[in-house]
Amino acid sequence: MDADNSALTQPTPRPKAAWRRALDSAARPAVLIAVASLLLLGWQWLETRVRLSELQQQLAQRLAENDAAAQAGRALARQNQQALQSLTIKVGALDARLAEAQGQQVTLDAMYQELSTGRDERLLAEVEQTVAIAAQQLQLAGNVEAALIALTSADQRLAGTGRVQFLPLRKLIDRDIARLKALPRADVPGIALKLERVIGTIDGLPLAFEQRNRPAAAAGPVAAKSGLWAELGHELWSEIERLIRVERIDQTDPVLLSPSQSFFLRENLKLRLVDARLALLQRDGPGFRGDLQQARDWLIRYFDQRARPVQTAVATLNTLAAADLNVELPNLNDTLTRLRDFKLARERGVPIPRPEGRGEARPAGRGGR
Repeated sequence: MDADNSALTQPTPRPKAAWRRALDSAARPAVLIAVASLLLLGWQWLETRVRLSELQQQLAQRLAENDAAAQAGRALARQNQQALQSLTIKVGALDARLAEAQGQQVTLDAMYQELSTGRDERLLAEVEQTVAIAAQQLQLAGNVEAALIALTSADQRLAGTGRVQFLPLRKLIDRDIARLKALPRADVPGIALKLERVIGTIDGLPLAFEQRNRPAAAAGPVAAKSGLWAELGHELWSEIERLIRVERIDQTDPVLLSPSQSFFLRENLKLRLVDARLALLQRDGPGFRGDLQQARDWLIRYFDQRARPVQTAVATLNTLAAADLNVELPNLNDTLTRLRDFKLARERGVPIPRPEGRGEARPAGRGGR
């Protein structure tokens, strides 16, 4: 009982306040760690919010820049599309012009080929005509100079084109030119000119039966000094001399010709000299010398040999008769034949044969062309 009473008599402890209990509990290490952790989490949350806000601002700025760039890109794309459309239109126009230009080029090529073919044909025809003229000058007139001029002109016409396919023709023409230049030349124009001069003097040459003695000189002054009777006697003697004339003629048989016969003699002599000139142009040596011999005989027989013009004419004919005209002139038939074959081959499209003697040397002075 005493124990129970003592127990009852002891004071009962009062309960502690809640804040004290909280402080007590907070004083524990686990609570401190938890509080620290909460504070750290709060600070991290705040920092995260701040960074997130900064990131949002940067993202918004980047998005705004990207939108502006996208708008600029869309504008540039529209400009590029418009430029592409314009370029497409221009390319289409250029293609059309190119096709038109190609068509015109084809037409021009065809026209050029046609004109070139026609020009070559005309050139070959002109060259053939020129060579034919040279052949005629050689065959009919024997004029080597004219033939050389014609052949040189034909060669220059072919050389002016610069065409390689005309080289065979040029070789043939050069060969003919070299052959003509190698011929011994007579001065045909000079001889013809001398014949013309002799023909021009025929009408003024005195005939043999027309010879006159030279009159006595200084008779008048002597008669005047001798007196009146001497003058009358002198005049009477002069009249008698005119009535009777005694002359000495070197020829034993002087030919007396009437005026009409004298005219025909002079004309026949002119015709004989003209025949000699024609024989000269034809390179007919025997005919030329025969005509000159006949004309010289007529001059000696019918004309006054004491007259200086007659002596000059006879000496000129003797000099001309000594000229050598017996030169065998070459013909150009081979060149003409090959030229015609060349034209036919070009018209038919056949390969043109090479001329014979293609390895021979070119004539001197013409190889540089």
